Amino acid sequence: MTFQLIELSVENSIATLRLNRPEKRNAMSDAMRTEFIEALEMVAADKAIRALVLTGNGKGFCAGGDIAGMEKRMKAPAGEVGFNGWHRQQGVHRAVSLLHTMPKPTIAAVNGPASGLGADTALACDFIMASEGANFTWSYINRGIIPDGGGMYFLPRRVGLVKAKELIFSGRKVDLEEATQIGIVDRVSKTDSLVSDAQAWAKELSKGSATALALGKTILNQTFEMTAAQIFAQGSQAQGICYTSTEHRESVMAFLDKAAAAKNK
Repeated sequence: MTFQLIELSVENSIATLRLNRPEKRNAMSDAMRTEFIEALEMVAADKAIRALVLTGNGKGFCAGGDIAGMEKRMKAPAGEVGFNGWHRQQGVHRAVSLLHTMPKPTIAAVNGPASGLGADTALACDFIMASEGANFTWSYINRGIIPDGGGMYFLPRRVGLVKAKELIFSGRKVDLEEATQIGIVDRVSKTDSLVSDAQAWAKELSKGSATALALGKTILNQTFEMTAAQIFAQGSQAQGICYTSTEHRESVMAFLDKAAAAKNK
C-alpha cells in the first residue's frame, strides 16, 4: 500500500513508521490519521513484524492536531459541530488504541517537539526514546480543550497524578532534561542516531516469544485497573496458551537437548 502522509518501512523484522508532513511539523490532519490507522492495522496483523518504531520526518515529532482542521470544524453549522466532533474523536481514539494495544513492543523515537496530540501519541507507545531537540507539551489548554489523545490516561501513569495535572493545566513546555527526570523519556540518544538506536532497542525487546510478548503486554496494560486476583486469573489463562506455543516447546526442547549433550560429555 502506498501512503502520502506517512512512510512505513520494515527491516530486520522491525517496522519504522515516519509521520511525513515535515512542513507542518507533522501535525495530525484527518487524512494523515486515516493513513496512520491503516498502517498500524497492517503492522499489528503482520506476524513477520516483531516491533514498531514511530518517529517524525523533519525537525518535529508531531505538532499535535492540525489547526486547519480545527478551523474547518468551527465553520460547520452549529447543529453539526457536536456530532462532527464526536465522529473525529472516534478516529483519534482508534489510532491511539491501535498503538496502545499493538501486540508487539512499540517505541516512540521523539526527534523534536511533541505537542498536544503529538505528546499523547508518544505516550501511547510502550517506550519513549528522545534526542537532544525533543521537548513535550500538553498544550490543549491553550486551545480551550482537554487532552483527547490518551494523555489523561497515560500521563498520570508516567509521572503521577499531581504532576500530570500541573503539566496539563499549565500547558507548559517540558525540556528533555526534565522529561527524563520525571519519567516521560526512558532513553536519550543523539539526533543522528536516534532512529537506528530505537530500532536496535526494538530488536532487543522483541527477540523473545511473540506469543508471550503479546499476552504479557495485554495484561500489563490493565495492571492499574484490575485487582491482583483478576491479573492472576488472566495470567493463568495466558500461561495456558503459552504452554501450547511453538516457541515454548522449541525453547524447552533446546534446553533439554543442551543439558543432555553436556551430561554425555
